[in-house]
Amino acid sequence: MSDEPKATGSARTSRTGFRRFVPTWRWVLGGSMLVLVLACGVLVAGYLLVSIPPANKAAAAQTNVFLYSDGSQIARDGEINRENINLAQVPKSVQEAVLAAEDREFYQESAIDPKAMLRAGWNMVTGGGKQSGSTITQQYVKNYYLNQDQTLTRKAKEFFIALKLDNEVSKTDILEGYLNTSYFGRNAYGIQAAAQAYYAKDVDELSTSEGAYLAALVNSPNAYDTQAHPENRKRAVARWHYVLDGMVKKSWITRSERDAFKFPEPGRDKPATGMSGQRGYLVEAVKNYLISNEIIDERRLAAGGFRITTTLDPKRQKAMGKAVEKRLMSKLKKDRKVDKYVRAGGTSVDPKTGKIVAMYGGIDYTKQYVNNATRRDYQVGSTFKPFIFTSALENNSKTQDGRSITAGTIYDGTNKREVISDGNGTDYAPENEDKKSYGQIPVSQAMNKSVNSVFAQMGVDVGPKKVKRTAIDLGLPEKTPNMPEDGSIALGVATASTTDMAEAYATLANHGKRGHYSLVEKATHGGEVIELPDRDVSEQVERSAADSTTAVLRKVVQGGTGTAAQSAGRPAAGKTGTAEEDKAAWFAGYTPELATVISVMGQNSETGVQKSLYGAAGLERVNGGGFPAEIWGDYTKAALKGQPIRDFDLKTGGDADIPGTKPPGSGDPSAPPTGPTSEPPTTGPTTPPTDPGTPSIPPTGPPTDPGTPPTGGEIGGDIDGQNGGDNTGTSGGPGDGGGWQGGNTTGQPASAARIAESGEEWEGG
Repeated sequence: MSDEPKATGSARTSRTGFRRFVPTWRWVLGGSMLVLVLACGVLVAGYLLVSIPPANKAAAAQTNVFLYSDGSQIARDGEINRENINLAQVPKSVQEAVLAAEDREFYQESAIDPKAMLRAGWNMVTGGGKQSGSTITQQYVKNYYLNQDQTLTRKAKEFFIALKLDNEVSKTDILEGYLNTSYFGRNAYGIQAAAQAYYAKDVDELSTSEGAYLAALVNSPNAYDTQAHPENRKRAVARWHYVLDGMVKKSWITRSERDAFKFPEPGRDKPATGMSGQRGYLVEAVKNYLISNEIIDERRLAAGGFRITTTLDPKRQKAMGKAVEKRLMSKLKKDRKVDKYVRAGGTSVDPKTGKIVAMYGGIDYTKQYVNNATRRDYQVGSTFKPFIFTSALENNSKTQDGRSITAGTIYDGTNKREVISDGNGTDYAPENEDKKSYGQIPVSQAMNKSVNSVFAQMGVDVGPKKVKRTAIDLGLPEKTPNMPEDGSIALGVATASTTDMAEAYATLANHGKRGHYSLVEKATHGGEVIELPDRDVSEQVERSAADSTTAVLRKVVQGGTGTAAQSAGRPAAGKTGTAEEDKAAWFAGYTPELATVISVMGQNSETGVQKSLYGAAGLERVNGGGFPAEIWGDYTKAALKGQPIRDFDLKTGGDADIPGTKPPGSGDPSAPPTGPTSEPPTTGPTTPPTDPGTPSIPPTGPPTDPGTPPTGGEIGGDIDGQNGGDNTGTSGGPGDGGGWQGGNTTGQPASAARIAESGEEWEGG
């Protein structure tokens, strides 16, 4: 018998090696229990310590203050519009519409949705963006007791208050409070104010379809107001359908009832008188900028208390308004029906800083509610063509027969020439304006004359997807409406705003470099400084591609469809454009210091329907080379007054000839431009000119640029003078010989002068 002691149980189970670091099941179970006990303790402590507070000050929200860049005031955004009602006053179907939109299980569920809250909290912690994870009860707590801040602290308070409220207050009382505190846009707090703001009726008169639209607004009032943002109508209608489908799913309405509903178009907004003139447009644009860039949440912004300094320069703002009034509005007559349809919009950007320095939204925010500077529902026309050329250079594109595309590349400019792709016809044969044919023509001249057949073919040569990518790289939003990835993209069917286009042209002016564009310089809320996006400038397209486009667009101003822009008195590049059926006319142009886009549009103020501008201001038609270019010239001259004249610093890499400081002169300087200018209206009173036909012997290779037509002469001054002609521009002398381009001194350069008084019309794009 051995005298050695037997091994103990602990010795038999001792852990060695890496197993020593692996927790046993006892440790795991014990740790889990400890975490569970602590979590329960936190929940109990939170529930006991957090009490239901009194209503927050946001329930009687503060105003926001909007300032120009120099600190002077633009506007305050008015008093709060709210009228509390009893739940019994809200039709049952309207209550159900709101539940279908926001919380379909409201009467059955608890006050919180833990899964949704955890998802939203995790997104905030990990930088995944702000996201709501709230039930109606939580939203009511946020609206009435707390604030709109998206922070973990506020979320925690919301959690505990919602739990308490759910135990102490009935569901009907919570729903009533929610309907009275929710923000519906148009400065309307509560569903009664919303019913009046959108349908001019009390809430008890709302139909089911109208109630469904108001319910849809709660999710994003700014986005779904179809009057303020007609370009978002499809999204708003889709959200309305979502609400109605939810009502069907919950058996609150039948499928046949739902199918019988038609979208209930809301009425026009009636802005406060304090927003008259340009003020309302500017405030709306700033709010949209803050919301769309996720700088300030829409509901928090609506609660007020912000002091917002914009990038808008009051002097340039005034200059743009004066230019529109002088060149356009003063020419309109009340007894001329078409003149009632005329609207104008414009945006001006500093290419170096990315700051929007001026914006024209319309004649008066209280009379014309939609901001013409930011709306995205009119075709940009031929102002899109420079993006095609830029894309061709950026992608080293070639023609169908293998020639590199440059400013000197020859294309067939025959009217209705069928576009060819990979050697095959496409059945796509766009018409040139006035049905004019140009035969064999270099790209630079095709840009001057805005030849549709050339750029339709070039768009296919480059590839529509690549063209779209370049347009986005330059500055157009990815979700620009009607910007297809097919051949039609080449003719400017996209419906970008003047602000979008100004940002894109500013990138060309800045040699292909682009950063975040800004409308806000600084924003504060009490002692809090709101974080704004960084500029983050980077090269979006190659400099040679951007500069070559500028070189070609300089010739458009020197001797093409944009000669009226010479009135700025500075080296300039630009492009004219006309939407289909003359519903809008554009001029997009820039100097080294400023990129500005002006659009003149036609719209019936009563119905909102786009209208043709034939006959406006007594003219047969309105082209981009007319009013828009004239407004651009006047504004740019005033905006840059006192600053030294700078020429473009271009590095084209041989893809385009750099125009000289003083354009060469040849031929008759008194002749106005004769080429077509933009995409064709299919109808209109203008008589097509005689077709010059196609040269019998086309060039065999890319020629040198045929030169730029003279710019002086129609109303005084010869081609050698800087300002030739007297101050009225009616007689004119030789000028002093030292200038960069001829013409008069009144803002109507000689070669571009429109002889409006005599009833004649010059061709513009």
